[in-house]
Amino acid sequence: MQKISKLFVGLALSICMLSSCNKYLDVVPDDVATLESAFANANEAQAYLFGCYATLQALSDIRRNAGFTTSGEMMFPYPLQDQTTLGGNGGDAGFSILRGLQNSANPLLNYWDGYNMGINMWQAIRRCNIFLENAHIPRDLPEYQRKRWEAEAKFLKAYYHYWLIRMYGPTPIVDVNLPVNASIDEVRVKQQPVDSCFNYVVRLLDEAIADLPPVIQNLAAEQGRISSTIAKAVKAEVLATAASPLFNGNRDYISMKRKDGTMLFPQAYDETKWQKAMIACREAIEAATTSSADLYQLRLSGGIVHMSDETRRMLTIQGAFVDSWNPEQIWTLNSQFGWQYMASPRVTAEAAANVFAVYSNLSVPIGQSELFYTDHGVPIGEDRTWDYKNRYKLQAGDEAHKYYIKQNYVTVKGNFNREPRYYADVAFDGSVWFGSGGLDDNNPNYINAVNGPAAPPDQLRYNATGYWAKKLVPYQTTFGQNSVQQNYSWPFMRLTSLWLLYAECINEVNGPGADVYNWIDKVRERAGLGGVVNAWAQYSTNPNKPTTKDGLRAIIHQERRIETAFEGQAGWDLRRWKELQNVLSTPLQGWNVFSRKTEGYYQLRIAQQTVFGVRNYLYPIQDFDILANPNLVQTLYW
Repeated sequence: MQKISKLFVGLALSICMLSSCNKYLDVVPDDVATLESAFANANEAQAYLFGCYATLQALSDIRRNAGFTTSGEMMFPYPLQDQTTLGGNGGDAGFSILRGLQNSANPLLNYWDGYNMGINMWQAIRRCNIFLENAHIPRDLPEYQRKRWEAEAKFLKAYYHYWLIRMYGPTPIVDVNLPVNASIDEVRVKQQPVDSCFNYVVRLLDEAIADLPPVIQNLAAEQGRISSTIAKAVKAEVLATAASPLFNGNRDYISMKRKDGTMLFPQAYDETKWQKAMIACREAIEAATTSSADLYQLRLSGGIVHMSDETRRMLTIQGAFVDSWNPEQIWTLNSQFGWQYMASPRVTAEAAANVFAVYSNLSVPIGQSELFYTDHGVPIGEDRTWDYKNRYKLQAGDEAHKYYIKQNYVTVKGNFNREPRYYADVAFDGSVWFGSGGLDDNNPNYINAVNGPAAPPDQLRYNATGYWAKKLVPYQTTFGQNSVQQNYSWPFMRLTSLWLLYAECINEVNGPGADVYNWIDKVRERAGLGGVVNAWAQYSTNPNKPTTKDGLRAIIHQERRIETAFEGQAGWDLRRWKELQNVLSTPLQGWNVFSRKTEGYYQLRIAQQTVFGVRNYLYPIQDFDILANPNLVQTLYW
């Protein structure tokens, strides 16, 4: 346990160091010496605005993101007993929710009070309100600049409210700060109905959009600040969330009401919400296109000996996420990802020899690996040409797969004949690993998880399933005696995810048709797959699936989960779709990773039991807050 403590203390420090880029967005004001000094001039006011950004930057830490830690895409196999080792918050808190440890006495990922890897969003909103109330004070602040800064603060305030809505459903709306002499009744705020909360966020975003620049021109000085294109994309996501089953006609929460009788969830499904989301998606895509957003084009570093077309496609798919600030990334945060050594396998003897180089604890369950399509672009359980029944049988790497799987290395049949995104995003025993010092795909590094460098050296530094999130580790990163990381900033939204969100909205409004197929196929084309209609017609056991609204909805949901895998998005999508309970209804499975023989290694085992019921879709408010404010009502089922 001391080793784990040292590990995560080191991780916390590394995240702080990696976040030093663009420190102007990481300032947290001391709430505050005096408002007069905080807004004495334009420079001081801008510093306070950057303090408003600080919470946003902190959200790039994936440990804090329920969309990542509670999505079922990833598990952390070693629950920490000492919850004080990670900045005093317990860094595996999010992962622990899937172990059934969520509670209302001391909630995990508590964004209401700021405990257990949560951040106090009310404090963040308070800072935004202070800025908006005082931005008029500096006499040397030009009017055009003041409007832009106020728009940024409005966006941040909207986004912090939106984060709370996604977690808690109905929340109070804090449009202005209460005065210091506010009465007890005024302080005891009430939750507002879900629709009112969403409407408030959208109104703030609309106000912000009017005064934000479409793109950030001065990247050296302003990279990471909010543009109107980002705000439009977020508005599209907010409206799609409001239209989704969790918040639109959800009968599981229909009885939730305030103590004064006000109903907090809509009582009936409203299809017009999808119409609004569809329009917002179209406007966001148009804004992104006007701002030169486009699919990522691979940018290579030196030292490459040989690269096949297959490897080039894999690196292009991966690079769209890890090559920071590229045109495909609509919204990227400044803070950098600090967990590469958790996501990577040990692919060289040098990496295995350095006890602190690679831990590999971020483990991808087999169920997530099986989400990816076959090479025909349909689910593995639907492809009539793919041997689904025998996918766990052993098979040796062959010439046809030599850029994906080490030739003659024995792995499971399920790793063959898969789509390029599978090989770009997921690594497994026997898979080729282009990078980590090996830049020749005719003689590449590969993963030997049975009895080679990637095999678990102990009960601490191991991958519990035998699958790694390759997507999260750039090929330039090398682990060993002197590790060198290719650091990257965390993207919050990419162009392809916006395209698929638009396709989802179109299908909900109009059903299947050429328009919705077009947006799906644009994503699939980059992934090296044929069009959705033709792929299902030629290879699926359910050839008419894309021609029905329900069938196409299922396709879009799977396509979106594949395209945004490991990006901190799937957990939020699965919640708003009310599908996370289905995903987590079975335990997270992996291979028998401590076996040193191939036949023993490839035995299915339960890597982690999961606990997720209806009540877990929304988070509990801490019991103390309910007692302190009798106007609050606890989230239903808690």
